Amino acid sequence: MTRAVLFPGQGSQYVGMGKSLAEVYPVARAVFEEVNDALGQNLSRLMFEGDEAELRLTENAQPALMAASMAVVRVLADGGVAISDCASHVAGHSLGEYSALCAAGALSLTDAARLLKHRGQAMQRAVPLNEGAMAAILGLEIDVVEEVVKEAATDGQVCACANDNAPGQVVISGHTAAVEAAIALAKERGAKRGLLLPVSAPFHCSLMAPAADEMREALKTASIASPVVPVITNITAAPETDPEALRRLLVEQVTGRVRWRETVLVFSGLGIDQMVELGAGKVLSGLVKRIDRSIATTNIQDPADLDAFIATL
Repeated sequence: MTRAVLFPGQGSQYVGMGKSLAEVYPVARAVFEEVNDALGQNLSRLMFEGDEAELRLTENAQPALMAASMAVVRVLADGGVAISDCASHVAGHSLGEYSALCAAGALSLTDAARLLKHRGQAMQRAVPLNEGAMAAILGLEIDVVEEVVKEAATDGQVCACANDNAPGQVVISGHTAAVEAAIALAKERGAKRGLLLPVSAPFHCSLMAPAADEMREALKTASIASPVVPVITNITAAPETDPEALRRLLVEQVTGRVRWRETVLVFSGLGIDQMVELGAGKVLSGLVKRIDRSIATTNIQDPADLDAFIATL
């Protein structure tokens, strides 16, 4: 079986994530403590027993999701199962790309935590509250949604395809009025639903250019090594191992489209027949099933999941 490891993005967070790992595995507790120290914030307490609305804040959710994923990675490694032993490639959805790079040894845990905290703050600063929005368009393929957003982006308004998640599931982003217009246009074209998402900013579109500029500066001083296995990046949907290319793509990712459907198809073309999602939730596993049902999926987020996965190796 040829396996890839996946790392979830924003929206997968929930209060209680990572808690059972911290209770059972000292190496998992060490991950959360290192992230707390890096941020000067008791993020793990927020993750384990905090307020859901506070956890959902972009600046908290991004490093928290990475920490939950890395706790699983470190427990596996402590048991003798390194990423390079159990996967030929890695990928992450949006912020999950930082988790993938950290898991593959390209970024340190401390740098990943600090960069994601900064990324979340920069994204929030980029657009005044209520001026931007995101929406899920269900039941239309990407080429039709591309026509819809182009039509909706009038009078200097921004509207773009932000996430090509799966067949019939595209997330759009931009100015609120343009996104609302695109929802109406999509329904006219036969969309089953157009649903505004509970997010605080319009991610992965040109309105995030100020955040991309901030991340370009932040990433200049970050140490990025060659990952031990190739990372399929969001921007290119292609394998990458060159540190400077990865640095550039992390900047482009802030305003660029997350090409998740294409990423899974690339994995399929590489002969991957199992994908293991490490960390909170099962969102990516569900998307994989919508893209290629022949690929087996597994999620690891608690001790029972870890035991079941290790037993298969």
